[in-house]
Amino acid sequence: MAMVTEIEPGPEAARRPWGARIAVAVLLLVAIVTVAVSNRLLTARYTEITRNGAEIRLEMMTGHLLAALSYARAMPVVLSRDQELIRALRTEDHRLTSQRLMEYRDEWEVESMTLLDSTGRVVADTERTRVGQNLRFSPLFVDALRAPGTAFVQSGRGSLNPTFHWVQKVEEGRRTLGVIVVEADLRTLPERRWARNADAVMVVSSQGEIILSTEPLWRGLTVEEAIEAFSPPSAIERALQAAGPLAPMAENYLGDEGVIRAENVMPHQAWKMVTFTNYSGVRERVNAVLALQITVFAVLLALTFYLSSRKASLRVRLFQRESRELRALNDRLSREIAERERAQADLSAAEATLEQSSKLAVLGEMSASVSHELNQPLAAMKTYLAGARLLLQRRRQDEALSSFQRIDDLIERMGAITRQLKSYARKGGEAFEPVDLRTATSSALAMMEPQLKARSVTITRTFPPRPVLVRGDRLRIEQVIINLLRNALDATRGRPEPKVDLLLTTGRRASLTVRDNGPGIEDLDALFEPFYTTKGPGDGVGLGLAISSGIVSDHGGRLTARNAHDGGAVFEVQLPLMDGGEEAPGAGALSGGAPPSGAQDGGGPAEIEAAE
Repeated sequence: MAMVTEIEPGPEAARRPWGARIAVAVLLLVAIVTVAVSNRLLTARYTEITRNGAEIRLEMMTGHLLAALSYARAMPVVLSRDQELIRALRTEDHRLTSQRLMEYRDEWEVESMTLLDSTGRVVADTERTRVGQNLRFSPLFVDALRAPGTAFVQSGRGSLNPTFHWVQKVEEGRRTLGVIVVEADLRTLPERRWARNADAVMVVSSQGEIILSTEPLWRGLTVEEAIEAFSPPSAIERALQAAGPLAPMAENYLGDEGVIRAENVMPHQAWKMVTFTNYSGVRERVNAVLALQITVFAVLLALTFYLSSRKASLRVRLFQRESRELRALNDRLSREIAERERAQADLSAAEATLEQSSKLAVLGEMSASVSHELNQPLAAMKTYLAGARLLLQRRRQDEALSSFQRIDDLIERMGAITRQLKSYARKGGEAFEPVDLRTATSSALAMMEPQLKARSVTITRTFPPRPVLVRGDRLRIEQVIINLLRNALDATRGRPEPKVDLLLTTGRRASLTVRDNGPGIEDLDALFEPFYTTKGPGDGVGLGLAISSGIVSDHGGRLTARNAHDGGAVFEVQLPLMDGGEEAPGAGALSGGAPPSGAQDGGGPAEIEAAE
């Protein structure tokens, strides 16, 4: 534990000079005067800004309402000139008139449209239930006949949901055929646009009745009734709750809260728009500036005290800082020791888990590899044994001995595979030797002879005339070629003319291409993932390409796959050439290794066909 010695200030430090006391008093006096003057000036300034904003919003909302009224007023004029509606009124054929009105309603986004004939009967309506009603004595029909042009009709006075209609006569020459009625949806304005502001908005008719407002409960009342009958809800409530405790320059008051009341007379029907706006944010903005000023004066006052007792305070702060640093260092060391102990315990547990997981992964990989690698020789041995049995039954011992010799070769190959799998963990290059890819490909074709005899497949080989030498393990390279050939044969199953092309070229690297005319590859991204296969159950476990890719990578090469432009899959094995191997790019005639039985030699492609 660190020992901290507190040094108490002596009598000299306790005595303050008169100059410092006078400076503190002057600073306090200046601070009080500055805060008081700033409060008055800033309150007046921000109040004026709030009032101007309320007037601007009032003009904008008035413009929105007038634009909506003008938009709705033009609709009856357009409909009164619609030739199809005129023709329907003249012929009294209204089968499609309601449908046409519905199309206009959806396009213009109005509440409803109604068509009356010359007798006042509803002949078409966007609400089909109203068709057949007689509105001869309704203000909608009467005002439309009296007005020289478009007339505005308001219904539902004194209710919470007044309706607004524009009516227009439909005339042909001087003959009145009917009346078109368009109901404008003006109630969406307070809900969609006006409600975004922190203002309470209402539209008052010439009779003093509220017809539109941001609060639906105000409709049908006067302004005074709306304020007296209800506690301020909705927008006005939000506005009053947001107001600060000080609004000294308010012109109007609702309860104990000061608000701005703004009015604007509209040219339409002598309507009047009234808004109530509180002094939202005035007190907060003023308080923010005052808080900044007080902070500045507090800093100056603290600096004055600091200068008056600099030596004593500096010594005390120095001791306190050292004490805090020692305590912080002690706490940090304790935390680090605990974290290191916990990390060590977690590391030990993770190492044990990782060791066990690695053992299980190696065991699973080795089991899958052994089963897959030995599957091909076992299948070939089964075919040779069946052939030898038939040959012995037919007393063709020489040919049967040949089959047994091949079985012996396969057993030797199985032994080599198991020996290679035992040393697989080393993955070194000590067992590598020069390998001619032409010979390795021919040996792989010879290994695939039983499968080739079981089907009629055209095998085309194109090899260069000189050896193509790479450094690697011959058995593992042949295993890669056998896997690619087996996949090509499986891909061509069911094709009318199955064909597999083998192309060996050289350049900077040796490249062996295996191409088939099968359906191609669906998922190239997951092709080389372990246990990915497109074969049916029992035909494979999806390890062939994954193992082949690993073998090619161990040899410093790359195994790629793609789909050919004219169909089929193309696999390409690229391996580095040995020094002194084939250098010139290109491919020559067929050569390198004995072809499998049944193959045709010569300058052209070799075709392998097995008897049925």
